[in-house]
Amino acid sequence: MRYVPPSEADYDGLRLRQWSRGAARSAGIDRRDLLRLVAAAPATGPLAGLAAPAHASPAGAAPSAPSAPSAPSAPSAPSAPGIVKPLPSEVFTVRGTNAETNFAALRRTGLLTPADRFFVRNHTVTPRIDAADWRLTVWGSGLTGPAAEFTYDELRALPPVTRTAFVECAGNARSYYATQQNQQVSGTAWTLGAIGTARWRGARLADVLRLAGIGRNAVDVLPRGLDDEVVSDGIALGRVRRPLPVSKALDDVVLAYEMNGRPLPPDHGHPVRLIVPSWVGIANIKWVGDIEVSAEPLVSPWNTGLYRLFGAGYPPEGSAPLTRQTLKSAFELAPGASFPAGRRQVLTGRSWSGGAPVRTVEVSTDGGVRWRRARLRDEPRSGSWVRWSADWLPGAPGPSVLLARATDRTGRTQPEIAVHNTQGYLFDAVVRHEVRVV
Repeated sequence: MRYVPPSEADYDGLRLRQWSRGAARSAGIDRRDLLRLVAAAPATGPLAGLAAPAHASPAGAAPSAPSAPSAPSAPSAPSAPGIVKPLPSEVFTVRGTNAETNFAALRRTGLLTPADRFFVRNHTVTPRIDAADWRLTVWGSGLTGPAAEFTYDELRALPPVTRTAFVECAGNARSYYATQQNQQVSGTAWTLGAIGTARWRGARLADVLRLAGIGRNAVDVLPRGLDDEVVSDGIALGRVRRPLPVSKALDDVVLAYEMNGRPLPPDHGHPVRLIVPSWVGIANIKWVGDIEVSAEPLVSPWNTGLYRLFGAGYPPEGSAPLTRQTLKSAFELAPGASFPAGRRQVLTGRSWSGGAPVRTVEVSTDGGVRWRRARLRDEPRSGSWVRWSADWLPGAPGPSVLLARATDRTGRTQPEIAVHNTQGYLFDAVVRHEVRVV
């Protein structure tokens, strides 16, 4: 009988049960250290405005038209340790080893996020890798033969595929647990800018795995990055890596070597990175150097103590490992932007969902008393965001609260309150955007 890999939902529950009873292998870390990491995960620490320095915990230590809104001047941003590209303060907010895109900087960028405005999530520092020296090794007990190796040119010679997809940190919007819901979480204090959408070009991971000789007994595929090893609270976690189920690896995952028609920049994974459409950002391993194909289930720090949900709304042992992203909306406005009273405005923003294409977006300009449909400016597609706009005639001077909420094609709508978890992942509630009419 032909082996049929489990679905994503079945996989999540299966790995959680296997991990709980010790039936999954800890890839690259002692199981005792992994248990220490998991035991610490439910604890809530302070929300970090700036992440800790390199080798920190991977959870984080986390031209205008005449009537366009004015924004407060931004202070000069410090450089981020280990990030290669310039980080102008009008475009980025630096958060330790990371750089968050200011959403107002996306107002006229089109559907795709330019590489120079794409957020950066680094666990350590950006490595500089020469494509001519790069090799991808595919190995493991899930292959029918010995390890296989691919050069950069050999990867580019495979049939290419292009996918327009967002990459979003699982902790994006984490700060709103504290500022909107008065709930303590740990991690980097992202607002809504830990996301970007690009057109990625590369080889299908499925093609590479088949050329390497993936066997019917394979259950997990574990890509590993070439950035520095991570140390958290004295525990050596190794290089960033996170297993994928075979069903996902053979579906729509791309080994990307181009971003928006150009070779990947260093900060975004040069020479090759993974693109795992609709999944949380940690699955999209940058600077990938080897892939283990395993005939036994695998776990790593990034799907046990990290990137799972802990808290009162979840089982004591935590949720299944995070896979698909959640539903969000954001205005292309700076916090505290001001608008002239009595002058018609066009509000713009973006909405996205990891579950299904966005179906509708609604906007409120009076703090949620009344809602109306926004105009969608793009054809909604899976794995991508949609831009939208709505007219607004500001009334009397004073403070005002703008709200936007999306509904995707599964029928899911952004809630008023997100279910709390201690590490602040997957915030999906409607965000209050405070502005002023002058």
